[in-house]
Amino acid sequence: MMISFKFHNYKILDSTNNKAIELAKKKLHDIAVIAERQTKGKGRFNRQWSSDIGGLYMTIVLKVGDLDKTKYLTFAAAVSVAKAIRKTAKLNALVKWPNDVLTGNKKICGILTETISGRENYALIGIGANINQKKFPDSISNKTTSLAIETNKRHNIKKISKEIMKEFSKLYSQYKKNNYNKIIAEWKKYSHTLGRKIKAKTMNKTYTGKAIGVDDDCNLILKLNNGKIKKIIEGDIFTV
Repeated sequence: MMISFKFHNYKILDSTNNKAIELAKKKLHDIAVIAERQTKGKGRFNRQWSSDIGGLYMTIVLKVGDLDKTKYLTFAAAVSVAKAIRKTAKLNALVKWPNDVLTGNKKICGILTETISGRENYALIGIGANINQKKFPDSISNKTTSLAIETNKRHNIKKISKEIMKEFSKLYSQYKKNNYNKIIAEWKKYSHTLGRKIKAKTMNKTYTGKAIGVDDDCNLILKLNNGKIKKIIEGDIFTV
């Protein structure tokens, strides 16, 4: 069964994830929190996320059982964004392990999933997508793009957010049925990572090899240069 999500729209927030935490504590779920601008947007590992007017900043709030399974929601969100971009902007968007969406080899969207545990568990899936921005801070401008830059026209952010939620709703219904393999299969279909030679930087080591798959737990499987197989559970990857 498809879930219909209620949208909560704001002009400006420090971060949609922070607002989502507030609403989850009031037991609200199956909602999407959207801001036109964030003052303290963040990415993985607490990195700053450029959040000026023109982007889509959204957090989906879900009530979940097993917090260990929320990694599938990150995959589901990335695939939903890629599909929505393909449909609305006709760009060949692809997903990069573990939580990015690329177009033309540049990052157009990042996903940040956070959880709240307690008597009830919640997953907060933060989506930051570059839509109408025309320029980015120098530190990221060579590896970041937006729909406006790629297509040379402005896009309707509300329409895109609805399209993302439509796609996400389909995958979320698979998630609720524990059909995690369906989510992984969709992710593989849109993967930018698989089959490429990459460098994976983990907390304590860097590995180089070919990305040959993702396992049932969303971990990346690398075939290292020495022929050994290495499972990457968390880290950053770069194409070499």
